[in-house]
Amino acid sequence: MAPKFKILLYESMHARGTEVLAEKCELVYATSLDEKNLIAQAADVDGIIIRANGAVTRALIESAPRLKVIGRHGVGLDAIDLRCAKERGVKVVFTPTANTESVAEHFVGMAIMLAKMIRTGDIALRTGDWAARNRLIGTELHGKALGVLGFGRIGRQTARICRNGFAMNVIYYDVCDYPAVEKELQAKRVSGEEVFEQSDFISVNLPLLPSTRHFVNAKLIRLMKPTAFLINMARGPVWNEEDVAGALREKRIAGVGSDVYEVEPVPADHPLLKMDNFVGTPHMSAHSEEAMIRMSLVASDVVAVLEGREPEYPVTV
Repeated sequence: MAPKFKILLYESMHARGTEVLAEKCELVYATSLDEKNLIAQAADVDGIIIRANGAVTRALIESAPRLKVIGRHGVGLDAIDLRCAKERGVKVVFTPTANTESVAEHFVGMAIMLAKMIRTGDIALRTGDWAARNRLIGTELHGKALGVLGFGRIGRQTARICRNGFAMNVIYYDVCDYPAVEKELQAKRVSGEEVFEQSDFISVNLPLLPSTRHFVNAKLIRLMKPTAFLINMARGPVWNEEDVAGALREKRIAGVGSDVYEVEPVPADHPLLKMDNFVGTPHMSAHSEEAMIRMSLVASDVVAVLEGREPEYPVTV
């Protein structure tokens, strides 16, 4: 019997994925996501699977002579040194379609919570403040303008749900245009400034790149309508959290939602957590049962690479 491939998993994942791996691989779980510890554990591995935490650094890749493949359980690749992987001939695979629906639905959930003041109403109900029903006057999503920053898979699916479900008018900012989707959704590509000027709800879906770090800042936020909502479904550093918190504190915009933060886990004294018109979740928008299964099946591409087959979702650099 041929020896099994050795795989280092940074964190546990759905059993559907580990079952794929277990048939042909020996699984080792990281005891710590500290770089020195990971380097020690990766010394003799053939593959690595990373989720949302930790990083696959140059130092780690160069310390793993047997490493042939890095699997990203999810979409974002900012924690993997792609240049070093390419230099060393290490293939990187990911699951670009796995969490599209889950994250898009999460945006809609946050938008409804903010627009309908559901969090505030729930707190009022639990504290016996029935009279809040006369103070908490929300707004509808129907017919409003949706602005999408970053029109990738998640941004486009968010637009579909909002257009088809709430008859929202869709505008988007992206470095690329999408004429087929524009026709499908009667959407329009505009500048970043126009997204902030014209939108009632803004979905932030930009990838984290040097050019997008703090893309959303006070200058753009000042262009927003005072009745508009801003929701980050991308990465914390894509916006300047101090600028966002300042806009909420000064009531220059109606509300903010976020699933992601500049520092994770979020410190208890984070300024956004003190705001009544903020709704947040702990980086969990991709964590539906269905999406967790699909993301875990990065295992199939990891095994494919190790066996010399072409993966379904390779990362090209």
